[in-house]
Amino acid sequence: MRDKNIIWLYVFLAATIADLTFLIEGNSSLRFYSKPLILLGLILYFYQISKPISTTLLSKSILAALIFSWIGDILLMWPSLFVYGLGSFLMAQICYIIGFKLAQNTILRREEVNFIKSFFYNLPIYIAAALVFYLVNPNLGNLKIPVIAYILVIVSMVATARDRFKKCSPASFWQVFIGAVLFFVSDGIIAISRFFRDFPESGILIMGTYATAQLLIVMGIRSYLVAPK
Repeated sequence: MRDKNIIWLYVFLAATIADLTFLIEGNSSLRFYSKPLILLGLILYFYQISKPISTTLLSKSILAALIFSWIGDILLMWPSLFVYGLGSFLMAQICYIIGFKLAQNTILRREEVNFIKSFFYNLPIYIAAALVFYLVNPNLGNLKIPVIAYILVIVSMVATARDRFKKCSPASFWQVFIGAVLFFVSDGIIAISRFFRDFPESGILIMGTYATAQLLIVMGIRSYLVAPK
């Protein structure tokens, strides 16, 4: 069964390599075929490995996050649909927040949470998000409110991933956390290249960090599922 499921990871890998190649070559028309296949491979892989827990909220939330990301990938291929793509990824981040909260061995009660310590641990994330917003703010126009909403949600997603520290296996924590950080980096580069200053390497960096982020998150959740509880 494992060998059968890993086929979908090969689909993901092949699609990612093809998409990056098309980016380097400037062949945007072929990306209409390669880009949607990237997340489709991960969706089918996660669907297969999570079948034993398919009825749980954890499985449904992670699968929904991947599907919303896939829809967002497709929508963002048309610049005129940017706001709809942004909305789709916002839903993906909310689903990831739910999934990360559930993928923990220990759920602390509200009174047990040290909010001050958590704030300082997450401070680098807040500073990075504030810097990105500072750079893009003058050129947001009508998209200011949607972008602010998205920044708040993705920052919450990264913070939720960090808050899993010592509440799951080290492998699951680091895979999910690094994946969440790379997701933030990818979206930050999108914002900077679109609303501040574009640069030749932006497309490669965006897709490279994004694909790696999604893969790490999926593998991190897989590590949580197979780890002894």
